[in-house]
Amino acid sequence: MNNGGEQYSAIETQYIRRHHKHDLRDNQCSSALVKHIKAPVHLVWSLVRRFDQPQKYKPFVSRCIMQGDLGIGSVREVNVKSGLPATTSTERLEQLDDEEHILGIRIVGGDHRLRNYSSVITVHPEVIDGRPGTMVIESFVVDVPEGNTRDETCYFVEALIRCNLSSLADVSERMAVQGRTDPINVNP
Repeated sequence: MNNGGEQYSAIETQYIRRHHKHDLRDNQCSSALVKHIKAPVHLVWSLVRRFDQPQKYKPFVSRCIMQGDLGIGSVREVNVKSGLPATTSTERLEQLDDEEHILGIRIVGGDHRLRNYSSVITVHPEVIDGRPGTMVIESFVVDVPEGNTRDETCYFVEALIRCNLSSLADVSERMAVQGRTDPINVNP
């Protein structure tokens, strides 16, 4: 699995092996990215787990319309802000584990080139500078579109994920500094 050009620590490698296994076919690429956030795990997870509100931290999402409840198999229609080569993405919730802090999604439609895309996000407690922190790992697998290379495809998706993880860190850390350390209400 590609790691965005960075070395994983031993604990990162352990979590990736445990939670981020993707069955990779010849025409696909895969990667895992890690972000360390200076905010408690429960706060970060309260943002990540909101399948119905990705715009809380994903800067390219302008709105999200849910179909069904927040259970496994529910579908969301995401509107993408201008500037990206897409306007909509239809995504299905594949995994939601509040005890292990695992969220898995699969893209099932939309006007973009991300075919057979699935991702897993895991959230792990850690200590950063003597304070409660969070390690977030997001991995993905996706088809390489015709006319693109594996490296180009991975680079594009990694750039989007890095932006999302950076925004997640900004939002989480701002909430932690403001003393909002209670989890966000999970009921709409």
